[in-house]
Amino acid sequence: MKGTSGSGSDFTIGAILRLIARLLQFVLALTVAGLYGVDLHNAHKAHVYADSKWVYAEVVAGISAITALVYTLPIPMIKPWFLWPLDTLIFILYMALFGTFGKMYINENPEGDAGITRMKHAVWVDLVNMLLWFFTAVYGAVIFVMHRRGRTLHTGRAQV
Repeated sequence: MKGTSGSGSDFTIGAILRLIARLLQFVLALTVAGLYGVDLHNAHKAHVYADSKWVYAEVVAGISAITALVYTLPIPMIKPWFLWPLDTLIFILYMALFGTFGKMYINENPEGDAGITRMKHAVWVDLVNMLLWFFTAVYGAVIFVMHRRGRTLHTGRAQV
């Protein structure tokens, strides 16, 4: 389906799905930042050191939020599927995050502790994030391989 604004922009189903995926990645990254940030804030208020695992979670959330936000911008001359290696890197970061906190909290019994319950929920948000970045990385890699024998942008005569 083509855009009707007269600007020449092309709104395909793939572009709409990519935009939805990137917005979900952005929202879930902010969710991760909030869930882990609570413990970092409490540690700061108690004048206790910040555990490196929680700092890592915040760094991953920040990187993925910024990346997802930048990916929603129309960047001329760069095809969205050229960026699949960064998607793969963020998938690996979330895999490490899920593994670290999953080992700590999946089998933990909260026994009414709201902090442990929140962290158990955070682990599942990490899993959803990890899978979402995996799917966008695979999609980008597949489209990249399919289109790498394309034609030049302006004349269409030369092979890329």
